Amino acid sequence: MAPLSPLIDRKRSCCNIAIALIHHERGPMPQISTEEFERLPLRVHAFLAGVPLHDVWAVDLPRTRPGITLDEFLRRASTRLFTLSPVVRALLNLRLFVGRLLGWDREPTATACETFVQRLTTADHSKSLVPAGTREGLFRVVYRFENEQLLEVINRTAHAAALSALVETAHDYRFYFGVYVRSVGRFTPVYMTLIDPFRKLVVYPSLLRNVRATWNQSFGTA
Repeated sequence: MAPLSPLIDRKRSCCNIAIALIHHERGPMPQISTEEFERLPLRVHAFLAGVPLHDVWAVDLPRTRPGITLDEFLRRASTRLFTLSPVVRALLNLRLFVGRLLGWDREPTATACETFVQRLTTADHSKSLVPAGTREGLFRVVYRFENEQLLEVINRTAHAAALSALVETAHDYRFYFGVYVRSVGRFTPVYMTLIDPFRKLVVYPSLLRNVRATWNQSFGTA
């Protein structure tokens, strides 16, 4: 039990810092149940079978007109979709600085780890609107369909995938953001434990607020 104490103390300290930062980021945004997410007719459920779903989030967007697709939204938003707030940018810069010092962000060699791109079928390739492997910030595109996009990043901390999906309902649209994490070693669970308070309380809520703001700029409000 003793060896776990430093990790527990660090996590408690991280939580306290993250809670303090919430005041600057205008409060948390709730996660949704995995059950709701898994009921959606998405390719990712079969595609990433066996890869743990870490968490999933959603934000409701005004329905100013029917027929808006995720691809249209991403193209309209361009680089504005996941614009970082000053607080989140500072956290990311700190994380990247530490990562450079410790070599966390070096990608493995092509033969050292299976990328999710290798799971694509011929039908997936033909359906994707963006070529697999295209750079998207720190990530690479696995696929982008009309209403579903999967990105991945592989380094020495984790093999992660970020799923974005857009669902139109009778009254609004709902944007889903799911995070999958596959372990690359014993450090992965330790790393995820340390960064979870910042991800859940600060980073992802801030990103989803920006998704809503970008949607309103692109399509207006109801």
